[in-house]
Amino acid sequence: MWIIVSIIVLSFLIFFHESGHFLVARFFGVKVEVFSVGFGKKIWTKTYNGTEYAISAIPLGGYVKMKGQDDLNPNEISNDDDSYNTKAPWKKICILFAGSGANILLAFILYIFIGFYGITTILPTIGKTIDNSPAYKAGLMQGDTILKINGNEIKTWRDLSQNISNQTQEINIEYKRGNKTFQTTITPEMKDSKNIFGEDVKQGFIGIVAKGDIARVRYGMSEIIPYAIDETIFAAKLIVLSLQKIIIGILPIDQLGGPIAIVQAIAQAQEAGFIALLGLSALISINLGILNLLPIPALDGGHIVFTLYEWFTKRPLNENIAYKLTIFGWIVLFGLMVLGLYNDIGRIAVSNG
Repeated sequence: MWIIVSIIVLSFLIFFHESGHFLVARFFGVKVEVFSVGFGKKIWTKTYNGTEYAISAIPLGGYVKMKGQDDLNPNEISNDDDSYNTKAPWKKICILFAGSGANILLAFILYIFIGFYGITTILPTIGKTIDNSPAYKAGLMQGDTILKINGNEIKTWRDLSQNISNQTQEINIEYKRGNKTFQTTITPEMKDSKNIFGEDVKQGFIGIVAKGDIARVRYGMSEIIPYAIDETIFAAKLIVLSLQKIIIGILPIDQLGGPIAIVQAIAQAQEAGFIALLGLSALISINLGILNLLPIPALDGGHIVFTLYEWFTKRPLNENIAYKLTIFGWIVLFGLMVLGLYNDIGRIAVSNG
């Protein structure tokens, strides 16, 4: 069952990505010849309004084939009015960016659903106040629930941590004790800590420990859009930072996951519940959108670089160079896929060790 769920999730995310390309291309008058979910042999096709819609055998990707544009053959061009080649560079960039934009939009929509339904999380209730800490000196006690920090509403322990960790100046805290609400001011202490990547950093602490109460937290109509925006930005930053850490060597290359890791994560999320599955789907959708913007030939980001070159130089990239760079891009992508697969198999071997 989890394999079917994984295929459905990945296919839906890919469909949304390709729909972004499709809709913007059609908006700018570009003929879309093929819209396929999946690669390889087509197992189902239907032609409508000049576009062949297809489901292909390998559900780990997808593509939109526009007139005059072909990733496998960058030398294919057409000078017709409805061709991708004849459109202004800024229109091409809009078409290329639309896939990633659609994935980020999808994640935002999923976070709206998650916020309405509610997330199961740790509440911002204090379980212990460390002796002689800023919180202890300010009078915070076990059982107090933090309501606001500097006017920002606090609903979860993560909200609390995020509103304290980067603070070096005095902060205003509103908290609830019993049925009464109080306010106090605290100046966090900067201490050595480690971030999620294992790097040594300085973070603000006030000296409290979570009680560990867990409950479902829902967001109202006035809160849901800011929540969805914050979660989308948080996930995007996390993915970008992870990529950066792998590239500069802070994270080992064996942290790179492949399709098996994605399927395993989806299976675990499915077992954890529908909301966990939606949250993971949002994260994968943002990941798909960001990865496609990397400046690698054969990805949307590589085509954007080619188009920017055309825009600034007023001439297209040499066809032979474009072809060689695209082939190089496919080799890089294939290599990354093999590496991810190798890491996945290694992790399975260790876990079954």
